[in-house]
Amino acid sequence: MPTKWLPASADIDHLKHQAKDLQADFRAGKMSAYQRVREFHPKLSTFSDMAMSQRAFSLSDALLAIAREYGYASWPRLKAVVAQASGPDAPLNHNERIDDDVFRQAVDFLDEGHEALLRKHLEDHPALVHQKMQFEGGNYFAEPTLLEFVAENPMRQSALPANVVEIARIILEAGAKDNQKALNETVMLVASGQVAREHEVQEPLLDLLCDYGADPAAGIHAALAHREIAAVKKLLARGAPLDLSTASAIGMMDEVVRLLKAPDEGQLQLGLSLAAQNNRAEAVAALLAAGANPNRYNPPGGHAHCTPLQSAIAEGNLAAVKVLVEGGARLDIRDIHHNADALVWAEHAGSREVFDYIKSQASG
Repeated sequence: MPTKWLPASADIDHLKHQAKDLQADFRAGKMSAYQRVREFHPKLSTFSDMAMSQRAFSLSDALLAIAREYGYASWPRLKAVVAQASGPDAPLNHNERIDDDVFRQAVDFLDEGHEALLRKHLEDHPALVHQKMQFEGGNYFAEPTLLEFVAENPMRQSALPANVVEIARIILEAGAKDNQKALNETVMLVASGQVAREHEVQEPLLDLLCDYGADPAAGIHAALAHREIAAVKKLLARGAPLDLSTASAIGMMDEVVRLLKAPDEGQLQLGLSLAAQNNRAEAVAALLAAGANPNRYNPPGGHAHCTPLQSAIAEGNLAAVKVLVEGGARLDIRDIHHNADALVWAEHAGSREVFDYIKSQASG
């Protein structure tokens, strides 16, 4: 679920009121509150709605969830940022937010494709490849090493040098190959990023990272959530396991049927989300028949602020929309970010066919 940007005029009392509202909604058993807490409270990320309903939820719990929803690690840290009246760095891109001159120079060499200069810079500063930048106010790319910058995800300049694969190899050989977390994070960023695909380096970068030991499974669900199907196929070819959610999202129905013989609830729900988003109507029907719930918010990794129906509507997937509605998907559930129901989503999604269908179901 994307985080909220903290406005420059943020007021700590207003943020406390948000926490109290979240606490009240949680105690009232609101599904949207459970989903927000599941996403942003680190100790409650695996709790089911039933488990949530049986747990006490203190104001300190709510304050922590609100802080993390805005992209800050804790309530004290969020409070300090507001007190400093510094606000987030939203108007600045990530390059401009780098406060270390040596690291920033390396990123500049990377972006410009200067192989020799980057190699010499890393030789002169051997610890640089293990250094992490600290970026607050976002829900990913919070502590990237230099290697993660090769993905251009999030976008910093919407471009990559033509020799980015060799640039990545230089960084790996300088020591980044020994950082499994950075390898896996970079796979995820490359696999789910459009810039790498548009510059025709997504698959070569994935091959390179896997050659150096990255886990191909680390990027597959992020790629599916962003409909980067070529990346998914590359990761499968590099050894990522074919689970139920992946098979559902790419329409491998023989595998869906096989894997549904012993379904896992988490895979059922993630599969439903990804199949709906990718217009795999047959897979959606099979997952619903196996017990997937169309009226739960999507799990983390599948656009957790909305429902499978809203995911299908957003992509203009009429076939999947029809299967979901016929399978019991409610039209009145509102998403977490915009507080909009299915009809409002359909009105803004751009597909006339989907809008007409949802409107007919809402008025019927």
